[in-house]
Amino acid sequence: METSLRYGGDSKALRIHAKEKFPLDSKTLLQVHGALDTRIGAPNYFSAMIRRFYPDLSVSLGVGLQYDKHEELTYRMRAKKSFPVTDDGFLSFNIKGWCKIDKEFKERKSNGAAEFAWSIPNFQKDQDVRFKVGYELVDKMPYLQIRENNWTLSADIYGRWNVRFDL
Repeated sequence: METSLRYGGDSKALRIHAKEKFPLDSKTLLQVHGALDTRIGAPNYFSAMIRRFYPDLSVSLGVGLQYDKHEELTYRMRAKKSFPVTDDGFLSFNIKGWCKIDKEFKERKSNGAAEFAWSIPNFQKDQDVRFKVGYELVDKMPYLQIRENNWTLSADIYGRWNVRFDL
């Protein structure tokens, strides 16, 4: 099980996040994850998604359910396509899209993003680094992410940020 501690500038609470991936076959998995809000002492998020990977096309697709304390139950779909920019695969251009639909199938919200991701293995001894710079299409929002081994810092142009530490 993958666990992490997460804190965002707008939440004022530390969240404990857990994720487990159950393989269904060599290219499909069931991904279950949730978060516990330490301020209220209760779960505030839970998701279950079936994800299918197409490595020869550098594509992944997912469909599932999500329960959020604010939005309650929603259906989720996501897709990602990666285009390698360099032969070694350490620099890529990614296109991502996602859609959430309310439980009555009446309201739909979609978003997408385009980003460059640059991975630098062994940046220093035993230190891997990844930089992402992207743009969310619907919100018209540039963002960046810096990951160093277990630490991830994400921020956007509107001053929103969050930090994650993978245990």
